[in-house]
This record gives sequence, structure tokens and C-alpha cells, in this order.
Amino acid sequence: MYVCVCRAVTDKDIRKAMEEGATTVRELKEKLKVTESCGSCLESVRDLVKQHHSPQAA
Repeated sequence: MYVCVCRAVTDKDIRKAMEEGATTVRELKEKLKVTESCGSCLESVRDLVKQHHSPQAA
């Protein structure tokens, strides 16, 4: 599913970036440019980061 429509970034793109070492929204912003245009994806990006760091994700 598209998370950042402005940059055409999907949840799979974000998960892959986190698997490659991105651990924060800031790092995802630097790597994928999410949240830079309109910012409406910020909450979704934060949720994905939280899911990645949750004990259930391990």
C-alpha cells in the first residue's frame, strides 16, 4: 500500500529501509524522502516505525 503518495513510497519500501538499518522517521526521511512534501504520511510512517520496534516484530 502507498504510504507516501507524493513520493510513491509503499509500506514495503519503508520496511525494507528499516531492515537495511533505518530506525527513525528522520532516517526514513533522509533515505526515502517521505514526509517532505505535504506531510500527510507522517502518522503512517511513525506507526510503521513503532511496529518495527515492537517486541512482536522481533
